[in-house]
Amino acid sequence: MNPVTVLAVPVFSTLCNEGFRLRREVFIVEQNVPADMEFDADDLTAFHFVAILSGEVCGTLRLIYADDFVRIGRVVVSHAWRGKGIASAMIRHAMDVHRTARDNRFCLSAQSDKTAMYERFGFKTFGEEFFEVGIPHYEMKNF
Repeated sequence: MNPVTVLAVPVFSTLCNEGFRLRREVFIVEQNVPADMEFDADDLTAFHFVAILSGEVCGTLRLIYADDFVRIGRVVVSHAWRGKGIASAMIRHAMDVHRTARDNRFCLSAQSDKTAMYERFGFKTFGEEFFEVGIPHYEMKNF
């Protein structure tokens, strides 16, 4: 497999829009997340990243600067590329780029079946499992 390229992209750029398309495909179509809950005002100020492999956008995520931490969110990989390290490459790159922000404190809401991947980056679950748009999640943080 060719190496994945992870890029920071400006909101509404061609590559970011491909990431938005992928979010629609996975979250709205595949996982039945309501469209009005998938896209929000945070998209306008978030730091967006895309993963490119074999000439196509195959993954995306966003980072939001909160008061005390950086929140990772909207992590998605296209169906054809899952299980090939795409999400890990994006998370590693995004965390490296933003490590100096908020004292290297990151948090996220992980779908419950994805917590093991985030644990490899030092994240730990906290609190009780909860349901968001009908999907079980845990809050996770690396601090």
